[in-house]
Order: sequence, then structure tokens, then C-alpha cells
Amino acid sequence: MIDLVFKNPVFTDKTIRLLEDNKYVFSVDVKITKKQVKLLIEDLFLVKVSSINSYIFAGKKRRLGKFQGYKNVEKRIIITLKTGYFFPFFSKL
Repeated sequence: MIDLVFKNPVFTDKTIRLLEDNKYVFSVDVKITKKQVKLLIEDLFLVKVSSINSYIFAGKKRRLGKFQGYKNVEKRIIITLKTGYFFPFFSKL
């Protein structure tokens, strides 16, 4: 189930700076809610979530020659963990 919800962690300059504040950024499925993410994270990794922020990138118009389409819609979440908790696979960054 976790593969259907979480697509990948996001590593940009800003998200790497957020790791210092115990904030983690993931690209997720557009249909998932904050409550579902919180329950899933707390059950799987045995951590306490302080807050969750989310934002959705709109699908932008793209064009290739005479063909026109839209870029995929993407949702990202920022998970803030309580002090003393961390994700083990992010500890080496």
C-alpha cells in the first residue's frame, strides 16, 4: 500500500535545508488526505507527526509541434516530526 501512496522523496536545495528542521518532503498520490498520511507514517515508522502541509502543482499546458497536452498534476507533502523522532533512511543526508 505504501507504494501506491508515496511516489518518492523530494530532494531539492530547499528540501535538504528543511531536513535540519526535522521536515521531510514526499511526492504522493493526489487523492490521499493529510489524515491518511499521518496514520500511515505513525504506524509504519513508529514516529510522532507534529504537522503536515501539502500543496498541489497544477497540470500546465505543454506543446510539442502541433500536439498540445497537459503535464501531470503532482501533490507534495511536508511532514514535520516531533523533536526526538526521525526517519532512519534520512539520517545520512
